[in-house]
Amino acid sequence: MIWSFLAVLFSGWLYVDASYRGPQWQRWLFKPVTLLLLLAWAWQAPTRNPTDYLILLGLLATMVGDALTLLPRQRMMYALGAFFLAHLLYTINFASHMTMSFFWPIPLTLLIVGIVWIGVIWSRLEELRWPVCTFIGMTLVMNWLAAELYYFQPTDYSFSLMAGATLLTLANLVWFISHYRKRFTADNAIVAACYFAGHFMVARSLWLY
Repeated sequence: MIWSFLAVLFSGWLYVDASYRGPQWQRWLFKPVTLLLLLAWAWQAPTRNPTDYLILLGLLATMVGDALTLLPRQRMMYALGAFFLAHLLYTINFASHMTMSFFWPIPLTLLIVGIVWIGVIWSRLEELRWPVCTFIGMTLVMNWLAAELYYFQPTDYSFSLMAGATLLTLANLVWFISHYRKRFTADNAIVAACYFAGHFMVARSLWLY
């Protein structure tokens, strides 16, 4: 297991470094390689509940979405659909471990974040407005359930899920603002680091539950 873990970290570091200063081919190579290694590492988790397979399926859906982003812009809607599916699968997994409890400041905060987020990029989305808004909504719901789970069950397992969901939300926030509003220094590296770390923390939960 330790060698699989180290392979994931090393490949992930090469991917993040390539996003900042490396050639394009290096980023295209190490992004799918990192996710494949992460999937293989998650598959080696010693114990699994049936719902844990949703995390593995989520990683597969993410890989499909990544592949679609390499195609022309008309495939962006399909990529968003794949990423939406990945976050939906993660969300169902999170929900399966929750009780019927509710802490209202969490969804209220995320609702405000979502309104500001969409407001910043709305005028630039054109025909992708509703697909992007739907994806953002799914991402925030995923973040909400993960935060609720940690609030009511503060364990290393629930923290890993919350940290993963938060990092994935941050990755998408930076990605959309950078892509549709304004580019800034190291935006690709920030997205890459949060994206990889987010999926890593979600997959890590399989070793903790």
